[in-house]
Amino acid sequence: MAFARSGYFAVAFDYRGWGKSEGRIVSTRPLVRGKSGDPIAADVTEIREVVDPLDQTTDLANAIHWVCGEKQCDRDRIGLWGSSYSGGHVVYAAARDARVKATVSQVPGMDSRFVLAGIKAKEQTFDEATKRTHGEIGYPPPSAVTVGSLRGAPIRERLMNYAPVEEADKAPGCAMLFLIAEKEELFNNNDHGVKAFNRAKGPKKLVEIPNITHYGVYNEARQQVQKLAIEWFDEHLKGSEAEK
Repeated sequence: MAFARSGYFAVAFDYRGWGKSEGRIVSTRPLVRGKSGDPIAADVTEIREVVDPLDQTTDLANAIHWVCGEKQCDRDRIGLWGSSYSGGHVVYAAARDARVKATVSQVPGMDSRFVLAGIKAKEQTFDEATKRTHGEIGYPPPSAVTVGSLRGAPIRERLMNYAPVEEADKAPGCAMLFLIAEKEELFNNNDHGVKAFNRAKGPKKLVEIPNITHYGVYNEARQQVQKLAIEWFDEHLKGSEAEK
């Protein structure tokens, strides 16, 4: 990992229900309870590969709590790196945890309120939420749902109020770097990375990577964006040590 090679104690994790992480367990039938304290019999299923920003940002917050208990961790120099949807998650986390001193948001998608944009979208979001609470619909099986080129089922009622783009100003002590793609095709940068940059109150920087689309940061521009991220962390986490 590039950050580890640059001298950082780097921790990577999979969100719940993705990669090697366990998913949330939900019961498929009413629980069978015995006497108080007895084991409970249940039929359950594991929820995997759903897009739930509230669960995912909770996982990120827990990762920060966990790393602060490790002896290698300097609690005064915590940085977060996130790409795409996670580029918004790191800003959301920084707005709630002052221990985060620097973030890098790479091609960030930072506003999910599109699920309420317009009458049809709003009706679909609230209809799905109502049906889910009544047990009329559950969660799609893994890989069963894709949105365009994106894998995973969006849980619309969990997306509807998620907009870290509005919260960049709530972390004035955090240095924020936003790396955006010139030819971003998944959303309008002005409504996401650019807007968050304009709202941010602490040290900040916006870099547009020329001639790439969203996924270019993982391919032709990979080394470039890694270099920019490491330089940002060196400046705002290593401080005078980085200048030696």
